[in-house]
Amino acid sequence: MDAELFEKMGIFYLGRDLEPKTLRPTKIPTLVKSKNFTTHAAVIGMTGSGKTGLGVDILEEAAIDNIPVIVIDPKGDMGDLCLTSEKLRAEDFLPWVEDEARQKGEEPLEYARKIAEMWREGIESWGQSSDRIARFKSHDATIYTPGSTAGVPVNVLGSLDAPDAATLEDPDALAQSINAVVSSLLALLGIDADPIQSREYILIAQILKRAWMAGEKVDIGTLISHIITLPFDKIGVLPLESFYPAAERFKLASSMNNLIASPSFESWLTGAPLDIDALMYDERQKAKISIFSIAHLSDEERMFFVTLLLSRIVEWMRRQSGTGRLRALLYMDEIYGYFPPSKNPPSKAPMMTLLKQARAFGVGVVLSTQNPVDLDYKGLGNIGTWFIGRLQTRQDIEKVIDGLAGKLDAELDRDEIVKTLSNLPKRTFFYKSAHEKGIRLFQTRWVLSYLKGPLKKRDIAKLTAAKKKPRTASLSHETPKSPAAQPNGKSRTPILSSDISQRFDLALSPGGLYRPHLAAAATVRYVNAARGIDESESLALCIPLDDTIDYPDWDEAEPCDKAFTQAPKKPTGDTAFAPLPGSVTQAKNFKAFQKALKDHLYTQKRLTLYRCRKLKAESKPHESLETFKNRLMEILEERLDAEKEKLQSRYAKKLQTLHERLVRAQQKLAKEQEDVGKATTGSLVDAGLAIFGALFGGKRSAASKLGQAMKGGSRVLKERADVQRAQARIDEIETQIDALKEELEEKLDELEEKYRLERYEIETFFIKPRRTDVDVEMPILYWRWEPVA
Repeated sequence: MDAELFEKMGIFYLGRDLEPKTLRPTKIPTLVKSKNFTTHAAVIGMTGSGKTGLGVDILEEAAIDNIPVIVIDPKGDMGDLCLTSEKLRAEDFLPWVEDEARQKGEEPLEYARKIAEMWREGIESWGQSSDRIARFKSHDATIYTPGSTAGVPVNVLGSLDAPDAATLEDPDALAQSINAVVSSLLALLGIDADPIQSREYILIAQILKRAWMAGEKVDIGTLISHIITLPFDKIGVLPLESFYPAAERFKLASSMNNLIASPSFESWLTGAPLDIDALMYDERQKAKISIFSIAHLSDEERMFFVTLLLSRIVEWMRRQSGTGRLRALLYMDEIYGYFPPSKNPPSKAPMMTLLKQARAFGVGVVLSTQNPVDLDYKGLGNIGTWFIGRLQTRQDIEKVIDGLAGKLDAELDRDEIVKTLSNLPKRTFFYKSAHEKGIRLFQTRWVLSYLKGPLKKRDIAKLTAAKKKPRTASLSHETPKSPAAQPNGKSRTPILSSDISQRFDLALSPGGLYRPHLAAAATVRYVNAARGIDESESLALCIPLDDTIDYPDWDEAEPCDKAFTQAPKKPTGDTAFAPLPGSVTQAKNFKAFQKALKDHLYTQKRLTLYRCRKLKAESKPHESLETFKNRLMEILEERLDAEKEKLQSRYAKKLQTLHERLVRAQQKLAKEQEDVGKATTGSLVDAGLAIFGALFGGKRSAASKLGQAMKGGSRVLKERADVQRAQARIDEIETQIDALKEELEEKLDELEEKYRLERYEIETFFIKPRRTDVDVEMPILYWRWEPVA
C-alpha cells in the first residue's frame, strides 16, 4: 500500500475497506478525516471484537498528527500504547512476554523473537515502516495512577482550586463545577448526595462557592477546617446551627479527615497536579498521550476521579478559542456505569457537557463499550461517527440501529444490517459517519504498539520508573531550610506583644509540633494602558524561621495561602512549639519586614508576556508559553488551511480544463479507431472484389477493382495515423495532468514549510509594576503544624 495515501496530516489511517458481500479485503485504505472526530465517536463491540486494537489505532494516528490525547482506562488495556519498539528487537519485547512464554512452556527470549517477528511482519504488511513507529514513539506516553504510586501519581485532593473567571461568571457553569466536585467527593465518603435534599452537599457546596467567589485557594485541609468553623452563620434563611448543628458537622469533618489520614489514601495527595494544559503538550510542543489507569481503584474512587477529571477538561475547554480542527481527543475505554441512560452518577453531567459543547472547541470524545445500552440515549444523538464490531444479542443490535436513526441512508436495509453485525469476524467493523455517505466495512490495521493486554502494577511501575518525582504530600509541610529546632516540650503559646498577629495551623492529629514562619499578604498590580492590561496578582508568602536566623530574607519565601485562609488565631490540640528567633519577638521589626518585602516584590515581580511580531500576536496575561504556542499553531493552521483551499481551488480549475480536454481527446480516439475499423473493412472488401474480378471478370473490371482496393489501403493508413496522433494527444494531456498534480503537491509542501511554527520567532517581554502598585500588608507570625514521628 502506498504510504502517501495515509501519511498526510489530518488523515487517520485505520485499516482497509472490505467488500460488503464477501468481506474480502480490497486495496482501498480506510481513511478518516481527523476533524470528523470533533463530532465524537462511539466504538461498540462484544469482548473479542477488536475494540482495543481499533482504539489504539485511533490514538496512534492522533499522536502522529500531533493531537494530544487523554485516555481514561478502567481496565488497564490502554497502557499498551507505551509498549512500542522502533527497531522491533526481541529484547524490547522480552519484559512483556516472559510470563506468557512460561505459561506456554517456551523459553522467554525465543518466544520474544517470535513475537517481534510477528509484529514486524504485521506492521509491514499494512504498508507501515519503522519511520512511522519512530514518529509515534517521539510523543511522550505516560501512565498516571491516581490513588497509587504504581505509575505516576496524581495530586487530586491537594488542591480544590477555583475554576477560571469565565466559569465563575457563568452561573450554570459554576453550578456544574461545584456539583462535580461535591458529588464526587461525597461519593468517595460513601454518601449518595442529592443536591436539593442533602445537608452535606449543600454545606460543602456553599463553602466552595463562597471561597471561590472570594478568590480564596482551597485544599482538602481548608475544607475540613471550614466544615468545623464555618465562615458564615446562615444557610439560606436558616441559622447554621438549626440547619446543621456543630456536633454533626464535626462528624462529617472527622469522616473526611479519617479518609485522608489513612495511609492507603496518602497517594491521592502526592504527584503531578491535575493540570490539563500540562497533560496536553510537553516542553517541545509535542502532543502527549496521558493515560489515566484506574483499574486498581474501587467503584467509588473511580467515580470520584473520573468526575473530577471530566470537570477539569470542561473548564479547560471553555478557556479555548473556537476552531473547526481537532484540537484534542478524550478517549474513554469501557464507559459502563459512567454515562448510563437511567441514573445520574456524578460523571454524567460533565460528560454530557462535553458531548454537547466540545465540538465548537475542537475537542473530540471517543467512547468505547461492549454494550450499547451503557450509553445515555440523549448522548447517542450527539455522536456523529460509529464503529460497530460484532454484537452478541439481537437486542444490542436493535439498540445500535435505533441510535443510528436518522443517520442511515434510506436505501440501507435494516435486516441486512442486522445480519451483517451478527456475523462480523474479529477486527472487522461497520463504519458510519455523519460526514460521509453510505456505510463501510473495514478491517483494522496492525497497531504499532504491542498489545500485551491489561498491564499489571509491576508492568506500570517499570514503564514509569524514570518519570516519577520524589513524593511530597500536599497536606504535609516541608522542613525549614535552617536546622530544625527542638520543641520546647510545652503546649503553651509563646507570649508575645499584642501588636504581633499570630495564626496557627489546624492540628490534624494529637501532638505534633508548631514551627514558626513569617507570613505576609501582598497585591502586585501590572498596568499597561496601550495593551489594555490591568492585572492584579495576590500573593501570600512565608519564610521558615528558626533561632539561627537573625533577619528574615524574603528571597527564601514560599507560597503560603493557608496562613490567611484557614489558620485560626488560637492553637488547636496539645501541640509543642519550636523556638523563635529574637528578631520576630519584637513588634517594631515587623515594619522593616514589610518594607523589605515591598522592595523585594518591586524589584523581582514581573508580568511575563510573549509575542510573535510576524503574526502580530501577543500572549494574554498569565497565559503560559505552551498555551501561547498552541494558539499560534492554531492561527498558522487556519491560515494554512485557507491558503491550501485557495491553491487547490486554483489548480482544480486547471485540472478540470485538462480533464475536459482529455475526455474530448478520448472521444476523438474512439472515433478514429472506429474509422480505422470501417476503412479496414472497406479495404478488405475492395481487395476481395479485385481478386474476384481478376479471376472471373474482364481485365478492365479487374484493374478498376484493384485501384479501389489500393485507395482503401491508403485510407486505412491515414486513419491509423490519425489514431496515433489522437493517442499522442491523450498521452500529452495525461502528462500535463501528472505534472500539474506534482506541481500542486510541491506547492502544498512549500505551504506546510511556510507555516511551521519554528519559522516564527517568539519573544519574551515583561511589564514591571510601579512602586505605588505594590501593596504589602503587615506581616504576621504563622505557626505551621507538622506531625512528629
